[in-house]
Amino acid sequence: MLFKAARSLSLLRKPLYLSILHAASSERFYTPYSDVADRSRTRATYEPEPNRIHPTAIIQAGAVLGQGVSIGPFCTVGPSAKLGNSCQLHPGCHVFGDIELGDNCILLTGAIVGADLPGFTIIGSNNIIGHHAVVGVKCQDLKYKPGDECFLLVGDDNDIREYTSIHLSSKSSDKTVIGDNNLIMGSCHIAHDCKVGNNNILANNTLLAGHVVVEDYTHTAGATVVHQFCHLGSFSFIGGGSVVAQDVPRYLMVSGDRAELRGLNLEGLRRHGFLNTEVKSMRRAYQKIFMPIDAQTGGIEDRLAEVVQNEELSNLPVVHSMVQSIRDSFDKNRRGICKFRHWSGS
Repeated sequence: MLFKAARSLSLLRKPLYLSILHAASSERFYTPYSDVADRSRTRATYEPEPNRIHPTAIIQAGAVLGQGVSIGPFCTVGPSAKLGNSCQLHPGCHVFGDIELGDNCILLTGAIVGADLPGFTIIGSNNIIGHHAVVGVKCQDLKYKPGDECFLLVGDDNDIREYTSIHLSSKSSDKTVIGDNNLIMGSCHIAHDCKVGNNNILANNTLLAGHVVVEDYTHTAGATVVHQFCHLGSFSFIGGGSVVAQDVPRYLMVSGDRAELRGLNLEGLRRHGFLNTEVKSMRRAYQKIFMPIDAQTGGIEDRLAEVVQNEELSNLPVVHSMVQSIRDSFDKNRRGICKFRHWSGS
C-alpha cells in the first residue's frame, strides 16, 4: 500500500515530487561525525542532538528513536523498531518487525532490515548496512513453519556491503549470529542458522548455506560456495571460486571444486603476526599429518596422536589448536575435513 501511495503521488503531483527530491538533495540530513565532535567541544553543557526526519518518511506509532537520528526521504520505520543514538537511514531504507539497532548504525539507500515475523533482530553499534542489502528477513528453508519464532543477532563494527542478504534462523531453537568487525562484501549470502565469528572477510559473492560455522579471522576469496553444516576454522583461507563441501581446519588453505587442502595459510599467518617458530612448528605438524614419509604410519588419528606425543610440537598452543580442529571435524554430525592435495608450498 505504501508503494502504491507513493507511486500515485508521483503521477498526480509531479511538481511536488520534484520539489521534494530537490529539497532532499539540497538539505543536509546526515550530520558528519566530525561536525558533531567540533560542536560538542564548544558547548559548555551537553545538549542532545535533535532528530532529523524528512517529511516523506513514515515513522509508525510505537517506534522508539534515540537522539541525533537522521531519517531520509521515503524511509519506513515500523511500530516495533528501536533505533539507537545517531543512527542514519539514507533515502529509501525500511526497518520492519521487532528490531533493535544500536548506536551509530548507518543504513545506506535501499537497505531493508527486519521483517514482520515472530522473533526478533538485534543489531549492535557502529554497523554499516550497504545499498539494497537485505538483513533479517525470512529464511529460505522449506522446513520453516509459518508462525515459528526466528532470530538474528549481529554484533558491532560490521561492514555489510551492497546487495548482501542475511537471513533469520529457521526455527525458534536456533539463531543466525554475526559477531564483530566483519567485512561482508557485496552480494554475499549468509543463510539461516549460520554462526559467523569476529574479524572475518567474506569477499564478493561468498555464499554460506544453512548452519555454516565461520570462526575468527577467516578469509574467503570471491565466488566461494560453502555447503550446509560446514565449519571454516580460524585463520583459514578459501581460494576464489572454491566449492567447500567439508570442514576447513584452522590455519589451513583450501581451493578448488571440491575444495582440497593446499597447505598452511602462510600469508594470513604472517599478516596476523604469528611467530616464525609457530609457523615452522605448524608446518612440521601439517607434514606429519598429511604428508607422512612412511606410508605405513596408519590412519589420520594415529598421525594426530603422533603430533600430540611429540613434546617439541605439542607444547605450542597453535599446534594443539590445529590438531583439535581436525579432530573436531570427525565428530558426530560433522562433515570431516577437505581432502588433502599435495602442494609444494606447504
